[in-house]
Amino acid sequence: MAVRLSGLGKGQRGVVRGIDAGLEAGGLEGAELERRLLEMGFVEGAAVQVLHEGLIGRCPIAVKLDDMRVALRRREAEAILLDVPAAAGQAAPVP
Repeated sequence: MAVRLSGLGKGQRGVVRGIDAGLEAGGLEGAELERRLLEMGFVEGAAVQVLHEGLIGRCPIAVKLDDMRVALRRREAEAILLDVPAAAGQAAPVP
């Protein structure tokens, strides 16, 4: 099942399926956001786990990305598509 990283809660895991560059986040155009996320390591097949969520608006979120820790704004995480096991997928699927 495919979900957006922004829809996962603390402790949930997934594997990066791709980047939806059609979204704009924080004033960045889709292509620029996609480039930055790929440079950070959000490449197809990378394992992701949500480690922490901020108190206000659940933002920012801290994720474990393979062997790294990365903090993202939730609106940036909205562009990251993940494959999540059906039993673990509490977030709404991507239409």
